Amino acid sequence: MNSYLTRLSQLLRNITVDETGQDLVEYALTLSLIAFGSIASMQFLAGGINNAFSQIAEVITTNIT
Repeated sequence: MNSYLTRLSQLLRNITVDETGQDLVEYALTLSLIAFGSIASMQFLAGGINNAFSQIAEVITTNIT
């Protein structure tokens, strides 16, 4: 019973100290934050470009006819 508890405590200690895979999670979170920011800015930029082309088309149709 004592050896079982010793092995269990050693296993728990190894789990809390082990940091393998932590960098991958941090990179994934950073990448997802960058992707979210890029998508949000692209939507804003697309709206601005759409408005600019609409104004250009309005000016062209007004001056041609």
